[in-house]
Amino acid sequence: MPALVAALLYSLSAAAECVLPAAPSRIPDGSSATEQEMVAAMRTLKHYNDDVTEYTQCLEFEEHRNRLSVDVRQKRKDLALNTLAAVAAQFNEQVRRFKARHS
Repeated sequence: MPALVAALLYSLSAAAECVLPAAPSRIPDGSSATEQEMVAAMRTLKHYNDDVTEYTQCLEFEEHRNRLSVDVRQKRKDLALNTLAAVAAQFNEQVRRFKARHS
């Protein structure tokens, strides 16, 4: 019976962990990238955006279950959203450079 309780507690703690998604490691240089590279980067960024959304929902779920304080949830959410915004800004700058080459 103690092993069952330990296994249950472990599975609950494992479920309580929201994992911050990794930001894309590379954004193509818009002044030299191909259209295929830019499209692939856009898909990667959209996937990253979805991952961040899922992460923030996980944080909210954990807060509602009293496994995470409001302050901790907010700090983690802010970090994720600020990182996403910075990556999106970098990508948008490269899109502008890419479009400038093709206009």
